Amino acid sequence: MNDNYIIEVKDLQKIYKVNQRDKSGIGAAFKTLFKRDYKIVEAVANISFHIQPGEIRGFIGPNGAGKSTTIKILSGVLYPSSGEVDVMGYTPWLDRETLVKRIGVVFGQKSQLWWDLPAIDAFHLNKMIYEIPDKTFKDNLDYFISALNIEDVVKKPVRQLSLGERMKCEFVCALLHEPPLVFLDEPTIGLDIYSKEAIRTYIKKINKDKGTTFIVTTHDLGDIEDLCKNITVINNGTITFDDSLENLKKYFTKKKIIDITFSQAVDPEDLKDYNIKSFNDISASIEINLEENNLREEIYKMWGALPVIDLNINNISIEEVIKSIYDKKLSHTG
Repeated sequence: MNDNYIIEVKDLQKIYKVNQRDKSGIGAAFKTLFKRDYKIVEAVANISFHIQPGEIRGFIGPNGAGKSTTIKILSGVLYPSSGEVDVMGYTPWLDRETLVKRIGVVFGQKSQLWWDLPAIDAFHLNKMIYEIPDKTFKDNLDYFISALNIEDVVKKPVRQLSLGERMKCEFVCALLHEPPLVFLDEPTIGLDIYSKEAIRTYIKKINKDKGTTFIVTTHDLGDIEDLCKNITVINNGTITFDDSLENLKKYFTKKKIIDITFSQAVDPEDLKDYNIKSFNDISASIEINLEENNLREEIYKMWGALPVIDLNINNISIEEVIKSIYDKKLSHTG
């Protein structure tokens, strides 16, 4: 495996043998005691990718795409059916005890804190679990408390903390032992806009100050746009995009969205010649393909034929780009 990569995955496959019943009811359930029918499900289908040290990599896909299975293999929780995986020089499922001391994990929907105890107690427990030297522990704790502005927060019982405050403490728990690699699973889920901004700023600061590599799995595309230069998209167990976010956007530079507001209700038939993305009586969003149409001419035509009082020209949103990948209208690996 290549020493320049912190993670290298080659031809990774994970197959599950799943019990299935064609019929419901007690009779069908009883029959399965003697004879079961199985189907083979390929959760991960021979995927390959690599991640360099110091990256913040987005690892995204729809529900059931294979994200969680892949992350569990990378962290040593699951054995693959076939393929090669190298994480910081370790084979995760063979070297799990050693590997877990060098990785951190933050789950947006699961906690490693104790509900009735202050977070500072969890920090000290992690110090013992990871055998963190006294000076390293103190220096890191001071750094994280200052960076997140949680000096008073860590002294309160976790049950008294807001979700944003608790997530900040979760980050401290995951990073106290200075792991070179951290997995973030929905790190901003449920947070308000200010808390999301604080968490994202913190991730970028840790990445810059300490060179920590972050793997971010999320359905919040704001996380991806703000944090990640590169993204890997997985769908139906296969990699459908593995390149920079900038290159992803370039695929859609030839398309624009025209948001129009009308002075009066418009009949949908008046817009039948356009690619309508959304519509109600007094507004519409229209997609224009610049390889097929002249933008200026299309705008003049709209002004002349429709009761337009306002018009805005926008790029295709990142949501639309990612949806196209999910729908397999676009597939690319760099």
